[in-house]
Amino acid sequence: MADTLGHAADQSQASGSNKRGALAVVLLAFAPQILEFIGSIGALFFHTSARSPITVVTDHASALVLALPNLTKFTVSQFGPDHLASLGSSVLLALIYTYPLLAVALLTLLVKLRAPQDYFGGVVLMAIALFALWASSDLQGMKGFSFGPGTAPRMFGVLLLLLGMGVAVTGLLTDGPPLQKYGIRGPFFVTAAILSFSLTIRPLGLVVSAMLSFVIAAIGTAETKWTETIVVGILLTIGCSLLFPYALGLPLELFPRIFR
Repeated sequence: MADTLGHAADQSQASGSNKRGALAVVLLAFAPQILEFIGSIGALFFHTSARSPITVVTDHASALVLALPNLTKFTVSQFGPDHLASLGSSVLLALIYTYPLLAVALLTLLVKLRAPQDYFGGVVLMAIALFALWASSDLQGMKGFSFGPGTAPRMFGVLLLLLGMGVAVTGLLTDGPPLQKYGIRGPFFVTAAILSFSLTIRPLGLVVSAMLSFVIAAIGTAETKWTETIVVGILLTIGCSLLFPYALGLPLELFPRIFR
């Protein structure tokens, strides 16, 4: 009886883990849309030229609906500009990236994961590959024996997709380690630092935006020593201020608009 109860508890724990894993894959499937929505909210505060949050939501919601009829007839041969001209970027994102990952999320919910760490590692590689395929979908491919700008990204994207599928299948067929505890603090603040830089570089200038993003990234670890962090941040900001506008000649403003 004890064995039976233990077995039932293991099954219940595995089922709960699968549900959480499937939810994580769903969030990964909508990550580009979520990030664009967050960016559109930030753009409202900094008065930068970007689509409004309502426009972002309605555009992606309609794209998910418009993509549905194309799911059954969408093939690899349609990855050329001639075939993709009639489809918008949001519809392509749903076709190439979101819906395949939603199918993976459903599979995650239904199957038994023998090596969760390998399985989800493979899923992440697949997500990166699918995003690369979407990002390069409007680039020109091969013409005869001539390589186009989209040939290499799509070739490496397909290879990475196959590799990710192989790793994920390994997680289904062979026993392996469970998922390790994952700290969200570091990735969260690093992502926040990147978004902060992209949103503040125009209104606040390179000096303020670089220093601000460096400080935000430093919050990502409890081991940060703030005296050293501020000194390093100032030195890096000075280096960036000399490198990008002067050494590389990039048209970046150094200071906020109020001082120009």
